[in-house]
Amino acid sequence: MTRKTVRIAMNGVTGRMGYRQHLVRSILALRDQGGLDLGDGTVLRPEPVLVGRREHALREIAERHGIDHVSTDLDAVLADPSVDIYFDSQVTSAREEALTKAIAAGKHVYTEKPTATCLDGALALARLARDRGVKHGVVQDKIFLPGLLKLKRLVDGGFFGRILSVRGEFGYWVFEGDWQPAQRPSWNYRAEDGGGIVVDMFPHWEYVLRELFGRVRSVQALATTHIPQRWDEQGKPYDATADDAAYGIFELEGGAIAQINSSWAVRVGRDELVEFQVDGTQGSAVAGLRRCRAQHRGATPRPVWDPDVPATEVFRDQWQEVPDNAEFGNGFKAQWELFLRHVHADAPYHWDLLAGARGVQLAELGLKSSAEGRRIDVPEIAL
Repeated sequence: MTRKTVRIAMNGVTGRMGYRQHLVRSILALRDQGGLDLGDGTVLRPEPVLVGRREHALREIAERHGIDHVSTDLDAVLADPSVDIYFDSQVTSAREEALTKAIAAGKHVYTEKPTATCLDGALALARLARDRGVKHGVVQDKIFLPGLLKLKRLVDGGFFGRILSVRGEFGYWVFEGDWQPAQRPSWNYRAEDGGGIVVDMFPHWEYVLRELFGRVRSVQALATTHIPQRWDEQGKPYDATADDAAYGIFELEGGAIAQINSSWAVRVGRDELVEFQVDGTQGSAVAGLRRCRAQHRGATPRPVWDPDVPATEVFRDQWQEVPDNAEFGNGFKAQWELFLRHVHADAPYHWDLLAGARGVQLAELGLKSSAEGRRIDVPEIAL
């Protein structure tokens, strides 16, 4: 058995997502389980190098988890030939410049999304990575969730027949920050800092729809700011200049229509924070983060509209739970494992910077649709 250390510069791990999902539940989980077995006699042992602006915060994390290396000098880390991969989960506005430096330094890159603040920048990153000959990947975590994996199993098995529509509901109430601390950082609500729910969530909807149902052919969106004032981490009020809710209609290749509501100003009346209902000629399903329930054509009840009498049916009870039929681990860790196999064993991998650019494109066109009040075609992009 050959053991190989892979050093990963991780920029942005002082943030909630970078710390919890990428560092602790992915890279450190792989380290603590003894590494990643590539199946050819090689075991990869990831070794994180924490990078960021706040040295004290980095050192506190490093001491907590037994990590040896931290740095506030990104250029020095990228110049280190022992560093194999650069990972980025910074604020969106800082990402493009850092990724450009990492690719130019010859590092393989793996990044959160959106990959850039505009489509031109996202495509420039993809072209640079192609020309430099480095491996590159973009986090597309939603398709690794148990609920959506079960939903994909239904799609692949032909359960739905012809898919007619997809309806998605995502969101929760993010406290304004005055009388309770907000669950999300304040930059998310400032457009000048790269905030906004369209920029945040439309890249997710692009790959979810593409991977499960077909690419998006057109978008019609309405983005709005429901909560115009919020309070920052220091308790100071500020104007929310970014959209906190978006209502989108997406026409998919093949004819299905997707409607997805995204909001940080909605109270949850669903079973999970995100749910997708898929209706087809042969059956329907509702999938969330972990659960998936289905109703086949032959088991569909016959509801009758009668507003004058109380409902006698419990509609949720008429759906059948889709079994796990597999063990589901952390979705972020699962994609990290695939990317590491791609880098070190050349395993197939298609969630790359071009895929990331498609997400940026959809967000850009969604905002344009909202500003102009019209439906906009989404052309296929290529390098």
